[in-house]
Amino acid sequence: MEISQELIHKYNIAVPRYTSYPPANHFQDNFEVAEAVRLIGESNQGSPSNIAVYIHIPFCTKICFYCGCNTTLMKQEATVAAYIESVKQEIRMVAARLDRKRRVSQIHYGGGTPNSIDVRYLEELNQLIFDLFEFIPQPEIAIECHPAHLSELYLQRLLNARFNRFSIGVQDFNTEVLDTVNRAQAAMPVADIVRFLKEANPSISVNLDFIYGLPGQNVAGFTETMTKAIAIRPDRLVTFSYAHVPWLKKHQQVLEKRGLPGSEEKMDLFMASRRLLVEAGYEPIGLDHYVLPGDELNVALQNHQLHRNFQGYCTRRTTGQVYAFGVSSISQLERGYLQNVKDISVYMQSVANGQLPVEKGLALTADQLIIRAVIEQLMCNKKLDIPSFCECYGMDNEAFVTITGFEESRLDEMIADGLVHFRDGILEITGSGSFFIRNIACVFDPAYLAQTRKYSQSV
Repeated sequence: MEISQELIHKYNIAVPRYTSYPPANHFQDNFEVAEAVRLIGESNQGSPSNIAVYIHIPFCTKICFYCGCNTTLMKQEATVAAYIESVKQEIRMVAARLDRKRRVSQIHYGGGTPNSIDVRYLEELNQLIFDLFEFIPQPEIAIECHPAHLSELYLQRLLNARFNRFSIGVQDFNTEVLDTVNRAQAAMPVADIVRFLKEANPSISVNLDFIYGLPGQNVAGFTETMTKAIAIRPDRLVTFSYAHVPWLKKHQQVLEKRGLPGSEEKMDLFMASRRLLVEAGYEPIGLDHYVLPGDELNVALQNHQLHRNFQGYCTRRTTGQVYAFGVSSISQLERGYLQNVKDISVYMQSVANGQLPVEKGLALTADQLIIRAVIEQLMCNKKLDIPSFCECYGMDNEAFVTITGFEESRLDEMIADGLVHFRDGILEITGSGSFFIRNIACVFDPAYLAQTRKYSQSV
């Protein structure tokens, strides 16, 4: 499958990533703690009833120039220890407000670099959650790992702490590219990391993460990287498009001086990797995920039961309302979002005062709940049956149009360009259209404004 340069130029505009709806830039500043408490309380009657836990570990030994996450250079051990104690206390504060009949279906550690800290802190955090909550059978307990900080001993202790999914942030196997973006190299071969985990427990799920669009990358080099990745045969591979937002992350300005690939080059990188992965038997999930055919994400996609949150794609089995802990973390509840403060000192002081460290948030309106469901259908399952959707939500087509701002005429060019099919109220996104799925989702987002300094480019 080839995508013409004409289509790339036409649809390469600034659009939301839609990891949430409304996107995080719509969250309200100075969100009242009392409102946060109310949303947490109401979530006990919300859907899904399962609990998903996200824990943010912000520490890194060095800052990668492409990074768009909330990170901080590694502090003294005493600061790390104090931060972990604050996270524990925050977990206890929220747990006290949750119905203990609800079960945890997912734990996810992100960062920063979660495995840059002493593994005992991760063991302690997991144990606290195991002590406080009941779990579903076979929950997903995941951690994002930097291979520069992994050894067999560290991996074994993570396994003993009941982690069962590992996201290894490779980014690129080309050492020159890694040096250019200030990314430390793996301490042990990535193939050995995967082999160690699989030999310890074949049911462990491993995914390798890569980024395309970095300085120094070209089709030949990235093809070599993908070939090496395929030979390792992880359960999942992810190829993230580098999001260049230097007005938000000043350190990204360095990459402009080192030569960022243009949109055409980025699409060439994407298409080359996609061809290799599909030919190797991996199934595409959404825009940038690839999984082996038997993976539960692919099964969920075939059954139209795929879900998505800030941590990525997941199944309905492991889906839960997300309760997030640590600096900058975002809770995704049925009726709203809560984002913690981004400053570590302010975060720890708030928790020490017995106050939820919430800085931003948004209570969703009834209309926003509808729009969120529409966009999730498109982003996860690449299909929207409007008549069935209206029936499910007890509305008529007129109400649907009023809420989403949908105008069929806005699909005309996309239909002509082969991105979507639309007939009898059923919208289906084609293979070509999946590359521009964010553009398609915008058709159902009345709040969308194409402002380049709000969103990254779609390609």
